[in-house]
Amino acid sequence: MAERLVGKPAPSFEMEAVMPDKSFGKVSLEENMKAGKWTVLFFYPMDFTFVCPTEIIAMSERYDEFQELNAEIIGASTDTIHTHLAWINTPLEDNGIGQLRYPLAADTNHKVSEDYGVLIEEEGVALRGLFIIDPEGEMKYQTVFHNDVGRDVNETLRALQALQTGGLCPANWKPGQDLL
Repeated sequence: MAERLVGKPAPSFEMEAVMPDKSFGKVSLEENMKAGKWTVLFFYPMDFTFVCPTEIIAMSERYDEFQELNAEIIGASTDTIHTHLAWINTPLEDNGIGQLRYPLAADTNHKVSEDYGVLIEEEGVALRGLFIIDPEGEMKYQTVFHNDVGRDVNETLRALQALQTGGLCPANWKPGQDLL
């Protein structure tokens, strides 16, 4: 049976990553918490695929909106930092992802994917999981998709904004609308 994460402390993580300037570094939940930031952590199955670049690029294109909401984005797969960098350096017309505005992390030992409940053990890849963690480290939102379906960045932003209201948001709530 799957373990519930929402409402509990998010599993701690530190992973190697390709940073926006294409250098190698590390990302961690604790770093974002110390900075008082929300964390939007999303997993995707693997580099050099077809649905993944659409999501990764879409998140990067909307990065400023996440920053305005005091949120840091971290993308993660079970691929290595070297594969991530090769994909970033591959032209868009050749199925590359180009310059990103947030880090891509490498969960090569599969620990973080397993801790977050998105690891497909027999394949060694992650499902499309997305998690929103508040600055105190509490898991506020989790969603997991089949790998055939890309996520909606608008919905991720809406969910983050709804969580930040601290109130009760009805179905189809949009920023600026009344809370319950």
